[in-house]
Amino acid sequence: MSRIKILVVDDHQLIVNGIKAMLEPIEDFIIIGAANNGNEAISKAGDLNPDVIIMDISMPGLSGIEASKIIVKNNPEIKILALTQHEDSEYVLQMLNAGAFGYLLKNSRKDEFIDAIISVSKGEKYFSKKISNLLISNMLQEKKTDLTVNEKKITLTKREREITKKIAEELSSQQIADELGISLRTVETHRRNIMQKLNVKSAVSLFRYAVQNQFITLQ
Repeated sequence: MSRIKILVVDDHQLIVNGIKAMLEPIEDFIIIGAANNGNEAISKAGDLNPDVIIMDISMPGLSGIEASKIIVKNNPEIKILALTQHEDSEYVLQMLNAGAFGYLLKNSRKDEFIDAIISVSKGEKYFSKKISNLLISNMLQEKKTDLTVNEKKITLTKREREITKKIAEELSSQQIADELGISLRTVETHRRNIMQKLNVKSAVSLFRYAVQNQFITLQ
């Protein structure tokens, strides 16, 4: 098994040094670089082609959210793991919408950190237990969202359920088409039909629906 190439992005050098000190002794990992802001992260992602980027959110200039959007657009094979102090669900959803595969808090345990890196490197979603509980709690407490449909009256076809799951997992329409062996036009048609059926207007709302209906699970 090849080692997981990691790029560390944080505007505090002490944090960068701490992450390096923690991960460098682990045989499965190799730290190939570090960046201290969003613009530098974009540049190094293109130059170094890491498997996983450990991404801070709040940085001077370009935020980790905006940087993640650009990196995922330019290098969709790179997996981003947010590592931040922000516990607000809105930050979590913004990072997911930007293409991140995981979200950890900076006070996470070492073993959880390692598990998260390995999981996202495989293309699996990973959330710390605290973040998972926060998302689920917020979804249960929401009284009014753009998901104003009566779920019992909505029936998705098997294919629509498959596509909903993959959209929620942040796959592009082309990636979905390739995985399911169907045309890009067919995927786009299904996507429009799903959004209309569920009366949702964003990928974030579709993610919520997928979690609530157990199309995908939070770690």
